[in-house]
Amino acid sequence: MPIDAAKAVAAQPRSAEIAWDHKDVQLYHLGLGAGTPATDPDELRYTLESRLHVLPSFATVAGAGMAVVGGLSAPGIDVDLAHVLHGGQSIELHRPIPVKGRAVQTSTVQAVYDKGKAAVIVLRSETADDDGPLWTSDAQIFVRGEGGFGGERGPSARTERPTRAPDAEALRQVREDQALLYRLSGDWNPLHADPEFAKLAGFDRPILHGLCSYGMTLKAVVDTVLGGDVTRVLAYSTRFAGVAFPGETLRLRMWKSPGRVQVSVTAVERDDAPVLADTTVVHS
Repeated sequence: MPIDAAKAVAAQPRSAEIAWDHKDVQLYHLGLGAGTPATDPDELRYTLESRLHVLPSFATVAGAGMAVVGGLSAPGIDVDLAHVLHGGQSIELHRPIPVKGRAVQTSTVQAVYDKGKAAVIVLRSETADDDGPLWTSDAQIFVRGEGGFGGERGPSARTERPTRAPDAEALRQVREDQALLYRLSGDWNPLHADPEFAKLAGFDRPILHGLCSYGMTLKAVVDTVLGGDVTRVLAYSTRFAGVAFPGETLRLRMWKSPGRVQVSVTAVERDDAPVLADTTVVHS
């Protein structure tokens, strides 16, 4: 079996030094669609080095560490990328991410769950610099065809969506070239660029990275609900409920409550098919 759950969970933590600077941050923001309109003062906070702040979801690509991709080469894990989908993602911010930094990222396989026809691998990365912890990130990786090994099924909690009308709504266009640009931040899975590989994975064309829609959503929440202040974000989690394609329009519905924003993300052109679900931003 390509996944040895016991071996993966028992493996020693793996640590690596990562580094990033303003160019990495700017490239990441551009990969999320930042910079439109190019001279908008609110957008310049994402694109101009003299005004730059860091969207907290940058944690998923900082230093090109790509803990999600690296975790798939952990001991006990040998999977075909064509069978891999990102099932969910969460980050907890211990303090704001600096524009330039150097840190140590420690990665572990927290769990491997048996979902029957698939396995879910939970990868955790903890990142700290000389001043202490920066963030903790958990990724849930869905691997088709690797279940049925008799392991624990794992949690399946869902966040109930409010029945009232959303407090805010936004539309975000996914550019035709957006997946190609987002790849430059470190996720080179050909599923997002190569039409032939996408067909092998069961899609008629390349799909957008789940983490790209994840970052786009957080940016929309920060800009729409949090007054553009990235430092207010304390934690952010989602479940990837479906895929988005380059060229589509994302509809984001937001419900506010004390200390948190709940979000649903759907694809407008496909009758509001789910893209992100169980999505929550915890804020100060």
